[in-house]
Formats: sequence, C-alpha cells, structure tokens
Amino acid sequence: MNEATAELDVLAGLFGAQPDPSIPVPLVTGGVALVLVLSGAPWRMARNVITIVHEAGHALIAVLAGRRLQGIKLHSDTSGVTVSRGKPEGPGMVLTALAGYPAPGILGLAFASLLAAGRITVLLALAALLLLGVLVMVRNAYGVLSVVLTAAGLAAVALVAGPQVQAWFIYLITWFLLFGGLRPVIELQIKRRRGAARNSDADQLARLTGVPAALWMLMLGVLAVTCLFVGGAWLLEPALQP
Repeated sequence: MNEATAELDVLAGLFGAQPDPSIPVPLVTGGVALVLVLSGAPWRMARNVITIVHEAGHALIAVLAGRRLQGIKLHSDTSGVTVSRGKPEGPGMVLTALAGYPAPGILGLAFASLLAAGRITVLLALAALLLLGVLVMVRNAYGVLSVVLTAAGLAAVALVAGPQVQAWFIYLITWFLLFGGLRPVIELQIKRRRGAARNSDADQLARLTGVPAALWMLMLGVLAVTCLFVGGAWLLEPALQP
C-alpha cells in the first residue's frame, strides 16, 4: 500500500500542476531573453538552440508528410540542413520547407501553454524528448556536440536544481524561443533585400508553389509575431493578475 502511494506521489509530481512562480520570474526572464536575442556574440552562441529547433521542425514535418528522413547537420556558423527523400514537389515538400522558421515560435507557444497550466516537469520531459529525437538524426560531429551540450544543461536543471531555479530556467528558455523565433525571420528578410540568401526556405517555397517569396516572408513574420504575443500573454498572466 505504501509503495502504491509512493508511486502515485511520483506521478503527481511529474504530471501534476506546479504552483505559479513569483511575479518577478516572467518579467525578469522576459527581459533577459530579449536582451540576449538583441545582443551580438551571446546571440550567436545561443542561436544554436534556435537552429536545433528549426531543423527539428523540418525533420518532424518531413516524417509526418511521409518523406524518408536522411539526417540533420548543424554547423558552427549556426546554420543547419535537414535532408529528406521523397517527391521533389507537392504538399509534403511544401510543408517540410515551411516548417523550419515557425518551429521555435510554435515550440515556445507550446511551452508557454504548459507553463500557464503549471506543467513545468512535463515541459522538461518534452524538451528532453525533442533533443533525443534530434540527436538520433544528427549526422556530423559539431551537431552531436551541440545537442549533447544542450541536453546536458537541461539534465542538470532537471535533476539537480530546485523548483524555483527550474522555473527561472524554463521561463527563460520559453521567452528565448518566442523572441528567437522572430529574429531569424528579420535577418533573412534583410539578407534577401541585399540580394543574398536566394536559396532560403522562402525562395524554395516560391519555386514549389509559384507564390512570391515576399508573401512567404510575410507569413513567416506574422506567425512569429503571433506566437510571441500569444505566448507572451500566457507567460505574463501571473504578473498581470491583481
């Protein structure tokens, strides 16, 4: 009977709702994430996380669309590539090409919804599953190193840190995904206006669909901004309550 009670307590700890964080947590972590995304060298280092999620988005949709996933490569300049096999055109290829840039914002939105429900532990488990899935498909040494280091940081917080430190960390990561999902879209648009990045996801989508790349860029921007505002509202809800 005691063992059954202990098991129920463990499950309640894993899947039950944790209490809302103190008011400064969503405010301070949001400010820190914004400064990090707007920075120079710190952003270039932290952007590896955005690249991991970006390529994971391509990979997940490729599999769901019935394409054969060949692997993911992550590079030291924070770029990446996901290779899949299948029809070179059609809805599956369009969805696969579209999935990368919205992925960080959508994941940040999912994390924000879990935080709003107090599911910090579930969120940590979801992040671990994401990293495990990416690690299995990474095909170069730098990519493996990037994913392993990210997973090590996540594991340290999940296994060693207390609930309050976990809350600060998870709120920071969630804000970073929301803000970090918008900056690459802006950077890509700047590059395209200068005549560079003509083989970007938006340009591939234009070739696949006949819809101008500028409209695809607009869609990517709207998606990123929507995720930021909706996710941000959920994160700030505890601080805005009277």
